[in-house]
Amino acid sequence: MKTSKKKVTGTGDGKGYPQNIKKLLLKRQVIDIFYKEGLKTIAELCDATNNSIPSITNIMNELSAEGLVENFGIGESKGGRKPSVYGLNPNAGVIVSIDLSRKYSRIGIFNLHNQQIGRILEVNQGLENSDNFLATLKEETDNLLANNKISKKSLLGFGITIPGLIDIKKGISYSYPQFGDKPIADTFEKLFGKRAFIEHDTKAMAVGEAWFGYAKGKSNVLFINIGSGIGLGIIINGKLYNGNSGFCGEFGHIQMDSDGELCYCGKIGCLETIASGTALVKKSQEKIRNGKSSIISIIVNKKTEEITLKTIIDAANQGDLFAIELIEEAGEYLAKGISILIHLFNPEAIIIGGEMAEAGNLITDPIRQKLNKYTMLRLKQDTRIVQSELKEKAGLMGTLPMVVNNTFSFRYESN
Repeated sequence: MKTSKKKVTGTGDGKGYPQNIKKLLLKRQVIDIFYKEGLKTIAELCDATNNSIPSITNIMNELSAEGLVENFGIGESKGGRKPSVYGLNPNAGVIVSIDLSRKYSRIGIFNLHNQQIGRILEVNQGLENSDNFLATLKEETDNLLANNKISKKSLLGFGITIPGLIDIKKGISYSYPQFGDKPIADTFEKLFGKRAFIEHDTKAMAVGEAWFGYAKGKSNVLFINIGSGIGLGIIINGKLYNGNSGFCGEFGHIQMDSDGELCYCGKIGCLETIASGTALVKKSQEKIRNGKSSIISIIVNKKTEEITLKTIIDAANQGDLFAIELIEEAGEYLAKGISILIHLFNPEAIIIGGEMAEAGNLITDPIRQKLNKYTMLRLKQDTRIVQSELKEKAGLMGTLPMVVNNTFSFRYESN
């Protein structure tokens, strides 16, 4: 039996695209340029898209009528009359970004200029310390939207970061069974009634730094997320690297001590058992209970079960010797692991982020010093060790390009 090819009607552009498809692609390209590069003149858009002034003017009129683009006034003249400059209407839609962790969650709202609306809300419920955290998350998100007078109609979607093992292709979490064997996004789309896009927390942080932070404009950068665990985000040739199934970057599970402690992953002596926030908290609790003197005990009113990584960092920043020693010891083990990364990737920079970034030079200085011991000099000189510029907002902001990208069907900058 012969199959017939469906005939596409409409005038083509000589490249196989009907005119209506060509216009749609050009609209997407223009929005892409505005989102990535900011304000542009008609002439600049013509150069960037290789289109005529009438074509771009027509597209701009349509996008303006749709409320996506607006005139931002007069720009600089390059000879002749000063041109008008255009850009995305920041209020054409908002994105809700949610950063999920084991013990807490953060919620932020951003407009199309990547500007934060209102405050970042931190909720003391996470993936491991609450059986009802989804209901709480919904309630807190609804309250945050209401407090900022944002209607559900204006939401473009939700960008959500999750730690642990996530199969990017299937969208399934292998670390948190409460999501079942269905794509995680389905759970959140049902919860919020809007499209949701999921990314691994550390990878989202790396994207945030690549778009808005220290890694912007750089090609080869590694981002190390040190919080309750230790993760790695990899930017290669300007693009986020995912690996075959999205499991790459489990830096915290390289072995550091063959005779060490059992890690929750089931292996012995992982880096996380020595240098993560969880490891530092456990060590501080044990030593303080055994009589170690530290202002950590004062901060938590002698309730050692309330010690967190933030508690240790606060004490260290106040000059507490015990807290400083804990962070420095973690820095040495991190330096051992980082030396392996430098020898493998030869990156321009390694960004220290997550909760540990709040320790500032107390963590970066011992890493830099110990790298002299573990790393070839030529390679070490090629790599800068820096603190995250975005800090707690890195993951939240890293979801923004993902949501905008999917909403407007941009080219996704990930392999």
